[in-house]
Amino acid sequence: MQNTYDRSVLIRDLSWLLALADHEHVTGAAAALRTSQPTLSRSLARVEAELGARLFERASDGIHPNPAGELVLAGARELVARYDQLLADLAGVLDPETGVVRLAFLDSMATSLVPGLLRSFHEHAPRMRVVLRQEPAHEIRADLETGAAELAITSERPPGGYGWHPLQEDRLVLVVPPTHPLSRRKRISLTELADEELVTTPVGFGYRSLIDGLLRDAGIAPRVSFESQDLATIEGLVAAGLGVALVPEQFAGVSGTVGVRLQEDAARRTIGLTWPTSRELPPPALRFCDFVVDGKWSGATSIPAVRRSTRTPS
Repeated sequence: MQNTYDRSVLIRDLSWLLALADHEHVTGAAAALRTSQPTLSRSLARVEAELGARLFERASDGIHPNPAGELVLAGARELVARYDQLLADLAGVLDPETGVVRLAFLDSMATSLVPGLLRSFHEHAPRMRVVLRQEPAHEIRADLETGAAELAITSERPPGGYGWHPLQEDRLVLVVPPTHPLSRRKRISLTELADEELVTTPVGFGYRSLIDGLLRDAGIAPRVSFESQDLATIEGLVAAGLGVALVPEQFAGVSGTVGVRLQEDAARRTIGLTWPTSRELPPPALRFCDFVVDGKWSGATSIPAVRRSTRTPS
């Protein structure tokens, strides 16, 4: 491997390499990058000379990465993404007024709590940018641990060293198809679901743990017919007659199901903002956290907060 590479242009050349792989044609990639074909070809030649390997093969329909190229592209994606993240982190440290907040949230919050919260924060801090990660609770916890997300909106406080501020409380209801015998009931106990087929989230999801715990306390061992990561999809499967489900009240009736209230007062879930306490929050994330915790947003509720210790360097 040669040692003559001008590393000041390394990231640019790697990002151009990715563009070349995406377009599979020098002409298309050069046009997308707003550079000339010779300039792009020289960039590719620099990378290949540095690595001592040919990365692309020419064909009648363009150029395609060979096995060595696939290996290099995988590494290039990681390096370019890490560099972009480094720039975002640095911008947040140097200018919290225009910094970046990395926020993860549950799929089920995508059309309810999160849009209203972000609208309020944008009005409060219009020059700040919020990068969103929509994913299940177990992936959220992993992102908080690695720093891929600084803050998260999730169900129930994660175990261990996390700050927590409740945002809203959702009542759970039973949803059934309109033709189901239970659709005429106004209220039902979980103990009556012993013979029902349940549509729910997969094992390992926080919501599944909540539902399993409620049914276990009621002495019920559910028969699961279908699993989905998305609560809206679960409600749709129930509407199609594929079982019954326990979902937050706002999902009832979306696809034509009927919601039946539960007698158990514990059939609720609490949604809150959480953040790791093992490290200081960057200034932009701290500003977002303070905005939410101090109740400055339009959807703030009176749920008691549990939020000591964690947001400020002091």
